[in-house]
Amino acid sequence: MKKSTYIIIGVIVVVLFYGWTTYNGLVTASVGIDGQWAQVETQYQRRFDLIPNLVESVKGIMIQEQTVFTAIAEARTKYSGAMTVDEKARAAGQVESALGRLLVITENYPQLKSSETVQTLMSQLEGTENRVAVERKRFNDAIASYNLKTKRFPSSLIASLFGFGSRDYFEAAAGAENAPKVSF
Repeated sequence: MKKSTYIIIGVIVVVLFYGWTTYNGLVTASVGIDGQWAQVETQYQRRFDLIPNLVESVKGIMIQEQTVFTAIAEARTKYSGAMTVDEKARAAGQVESALGRLLVITENYPQLKSSETVQTLMSQLEGTENRVAVERKRFNDAIASYNLKTKRFPSSLIASLFGFGSRDYFEAAAGAENAPKVSF
């Protein structure tokens, strides 16, 4: 064989090896995103498991606040029926909004503030909200890493060849930056 044949074979092997490792890296990043979203959902589920206990604990004292309880129940139902990441994120935003109103309302009931059960549940809910925020950040970090891999040359060639497109970041629902308004 000629020297040029070895060079051509060597270049082909290097290109194939690069394509193989890039493809596997993209698959790993994509699976990592799915795993990170599962962590977000785990924290959502923890939150949703706490909500009925909190609602039942305060319901008797806050009879006139039925609209908040209804909003929480509707938002939980929407989340349970959501199929896509976007639908789940929107439903979770509705739950957050309703919970925000509930938390504001509970501040106006001294008997709730003195209830150990309510205080424990509120503390657990606060911890869960922090966990949700951490997992959302990790999810967005995984998305950023993946999207960078799909956009950088030459890995973008492999990404487009095998259908690895950009993934969407988690975004808070519109109006989430505003504190909930409650009127009595």
